[in-house]
Amino acid sequence: MCILKNIWLLCFCFSSFVSAETEFAKPKPSIDHPRKIIFSIDTLDNKEVNHVISTVNNVIKYYRPENTEVVVVVYGQGVKVLRKNSDVNTRKRIEALMTYDIEFVACENSLRTLGIKKKELINDLSFGTAGIVEIIERQLQGFTYIKL
Repeated sequence: MCILKNIWLLCFCFSSFVSAETEFAKPKPSIDHPRKIIFSIDTLDNKEVNHVISTVNNVIKYYRPENTEVVVVVYGQGVKVLRKNSDVNTRKRIEALMTYDIEFVACENSLRTLGIKKKELINDLSFGTAGIVEIIERQLQGFTYIKL
């Protein structure tokens, strides 16, 4: 009897973990009420950059692209990943995200400081005068800032 009770308890505990699902806050994400999220890339470290890219992918897979407004602000040494001649795999992942209307905003101050011309960068980027100011202003517009 004790063994059956323990087995039942184990099954109950396991099923509660398996069936657990995130409950959406109201209003639920939709085209009319998208989740507005901002990420940043401020490093050239390939592992960190790809961690941000993977996280953005996870977010849009979960909420679906039509229910999100995702912006990635790229500043400091990070703007180097936006160059046409940067790591080909990372660049392809960035360009793939852009096809889902993920906006990449390059910091013009960082570009100027590092001597990088806009013509050296991948196509269809947005630009902001200062990356940090872009993050602040987007937060004031209701975006949630996720710093990895």
